[in-house]
Amino acid sequence: MTVIVVENVPPRLRGRLAVWMLEIRAGVYVGSFSVKVREMVWENVEKGIEEGNAVMVWRAQTESGFEFRTLGANRRHPVDFDGTPLVSFFPSPEILGL
Repeated sequence: MTVIVVENVPPRLRGRLAVWMLEIRAGVYVGSFSVKVREMVWENVEKGIEEGNAVMVWRAQTESGFEFRTLGANRRHPVDFDGTPLVSFFPSPEILGL
């Protein structure tokens, strides 16, 4: 199973994702693909994301049972901690006084 969550992306990208996946909530897409198709879908996200952001998670033979990728400006970013995927947070602009 593959899940893609997008925020602030153009409507054409959301429409493109809806062709391949089921949109179960606004910006949340679910599907079941081969690796090749999953990579093709992600390439389309990369091409159409503009100022938005996205995360894709899929089932994998890892200790956690999944892998994920992120794209675009977001406070969260993936970090590998001894082979375990974690998510690190950048401080919010409000905390930094910006």
